[in-house]
Amino acid sequence: MPANVHPCSRIKIVIATKNKGKVKEIARLLALPQIDFLSLEEAAGSNFKVEEIHHTYFENALLKAKEAARATGLPAIADDSGLEVDALNGAPGVFSARFAGEEGNDEKNIKKLLSMLDGVPLEERTARFRCVAVAYFPEEDVVLSAEGVCDGRIIHERRGTGGFGYDPVFVPDGYDLTFAEMSLAEKNKISHRSKAFRLLRRKLADFLEL
Repeated sequence: MPANVHPCSRIKIVIATKNKGKVKEIARLLALPQIDFLSLEEAAGSNFKVEEIHHTYFENALLKAKEAARATGLPAIADDSGLEVDALNGAPGVFSARFAGEEGNDEKNIKKLLSMLDGVPLEERTARFRCVAVAYFPEEDVVLSAEGVCDGRIIHERRGTGGFGYDPVFVPDGYDLTFAEMSLAEKNKISHRSKAFRLLRRKLADFLEL
């Protein structure tokens, strides 16, 4: 355990996102004794924002974690993820959230993706979701990271109303349902984000000696 952490004290860690649902999901995946997870808004206020300026998931996640730690003085956790489509040479990748432009949204992103894959047969629409999660401890200048991948394929039309992002057109390998048709519990068993954060959980536990 870091020298400045007393064995009986609570540890506060900021999850560097303003998305309350994502904060709850990550906190549930990381659930460890002695840790209290705070949202970015709780710790830094509603005006705090970090632009994802890098070209790798790790660099973007680390940037968000370091900026959140700088703003709050607390350890911080962040992630970056994207969809990689083989027929598009790995695009949209780190640009997944803004694939249809800075003013884009989930609907526009999916529309552009399906348009670019028009005429590509299902067997050639292989893809994967990738997530990199990072924890940064500013006093020790320690970085912990973990990666999770979920392979699957892009179907020809949207199915399901759950999830977010590209979930309605992504079917993971071994399943017939899209992420958007799955329950959150079912999705969390196999998703790229859950894999990354479960691995990060083990690294956190070792580092903090919990």
